[in-house]
Order: sequence, then structure tokens, then C-alpha cells
Amino acid sequence: MEPVKTAKTGRVDAEAAAPAKAVKPAKAAKVAPPAKAVRSATSVAPAKVAKSAAPATVVKAAKPESRLAMIRRARKINRELAEVFPYAHPELDFRNPFELLVATVLSAQTTDLRVNQTTPALFAKYPTPEDLAAAVPEEVEELIRPTGFFRAKTKSIMGLAASLRDDFGGEVPGRLEDLVKLPGVGRKTAFVVLGNAFGVPGITVDTHFMRLVRRWKWTEQEDPVKIEAEIAEIFPKSEWTMLSHRVIFHGRRICHARKPACGACPITHLCPSYGEGETDPEKARKLLKYEMGGFPGQRLDPPPGYPGRPAPPLGASGGARA
Repeated sequence: MEPVKTAKTGRVDAEAAAPAKAVKPAKAAKVAPPAKAVRSATSVAPAKVAKSAAPATVVKAAKPESRLAMIRRARKINRELAEVFPYAHPELDFRNPFELLVATVLSAQTTDLRVNQTTPALFAKYPTPEDLAAAVPEEVEELIRPTGFFRAKTKSIMGLAASLRDDFGGEVPGRLEDLVKLPGVGRKTAFVVLGNAFGVPGITVDTHFMRLVRRWKWTEQEDPVKIEAEIAEIFPKSEWTMLSHRVIFHGRRICHARKPACGACPITHLCPSYGEGETDPEKARKLLKYEMGGFPGQRLDPPPGYPGRPAPPLGASGGARA
């Protein structure tokens, strides 16, 4: 009987040892599931952290600027631009309202520099509305050809000259409602003339002005008339004309359409679009134009106090284009 017991005891001992051997299957369990579980847990953790961190970042960035804060920022930009460009002025050469009106019409789809290089010969031959109205169209076309779209522009300036002769006694009217009735004259052109020839405040919404006021988040409008109305609510009327000059000066010299010189801009601390252009100071300085970049300006006959060099006449080399 004892041997049997001994055999039984052996069986019992074998069974007792079995669990220890059963640990070997645990090797299989050790191979895949736990290791994968660990990797999966590790990959989930960062996602959870990112998830919990994201809302705080988004909330901070998405906090909207109040209208009052925007108005204060906009007015501060205007004040600081006044310090940067105390000499801001209309960049078309003119001696009277008629010359300014014609030059402004010619400036469509070209630079003020090219207009200034073209108008001396035009005004020498046709100094008054009566002279221009009686001109031979082909001769006018040849004179203004460098400004582009010369046939359409000839029709406009000869048409407005005839209207000035026939309806206004040869004088440029000083009212918006009269100016916009003239051929080729819209609100932008009318405000240029009113603000700079008659001292009547107005906002000139050209391509530079439109680009910058949208970059600065003063408006989201795209229509020039709506932009004009919204900006007029931000600034007092007395600032409208000079505001236009400062913004346009800044757009031509620093805040360009394709490559804004962000790294050389004096109002980056007020600009919500900082970083759209070149931020490296050295590279940004190379993008500056006109007097800011050491080049001639747009006027052949700049006003007193202009810090840059006069533009060269037609055919001469030099000058930065905008």
C-alpha cells in the first residue's frame, strides 16, 4: 500500500509542480498582449494630454477683440503712422484742381510715378479743360500711352474736360455729388480731389487702403463703399484725408501685397496679421521701397519736407515701383 501512496504522492507532487510549468504558457501571454497593451496605453496617453491642453489654447486664441478695443488700436495705429510718415502727401504732381483730377483718373491700373512722368507733356499742351476738350483724341492717346489703357483713359479725360467746360464754367466743382457725375470719376477719385485740392475731408479707398484695413481687422468688408463707411465710423472726420495718406504710404513702402516687410514694420505690436510677411529684420529691410529703402519717390516735384529723392523723368532710370 505504501508504494501506491508513494505513487499517489508522486502524482500529487507532479500536479503541484504543474502550476509552475503552467507559467510557461504565461510566456505566450507575456509575448504579445501585455507588451501591446503597454504600447497602446503609451500611445493613448499623449493623445489624452493633447486633448485636455487643446481647449485652453483655442479659447485663448479665439477670444474676440471688442469693438472698443479695436477702435482704440486703430486710432493708435493712425497716431503712430503720423510719427513715421509726418510728410505723407498725395503722390501725384499737380498745380491746380484740374491737373489733380486728370492725374487721378490716369492713375487707374498704373503707378503714380508713371502718371507723374507722363502728365508734364500732357499739361504743357492742354493746360485747361477747354484745351483738352478740343484736342485730337489720337494725339492725347499718344501722350498718355505710358499709363496703359490709353484709349479708355483718353475718352474719360476728354469727356470730363468737356463736361467741366460745358456744365461748370471750366472749373472743377468742389462737391462730391458733382464730381462723381464726370466721366471716369468715382468716389475714390472724387475724395482725392476734394481732400487735396479743396480741403474737404474724405477717405480714399484704393487697393493699398483696402488691403491694410483688412489686415488690421478694422473691417471685413470687401466693397470699397462699405469699407469707407465703416472706417468713417472709427475716426473723426478731421482725420480722414491724412489717415488715407498715411495708410497708403505704409502700404506702398512697408506693408506690401505679396511680401510685407513685417520685420521692418514700426507697428507690429498693433498688427494682428504680423508674420504674414518676412519677419527677419535684415531681409525685411531689403523689401522697403521709395525713401524708406533709399530709392527715389513717386513725385518729380515733391512737396517741401519730403525726405526722399525726386523721381526721375520719363525714360530715365531709377526708382522703386509699387
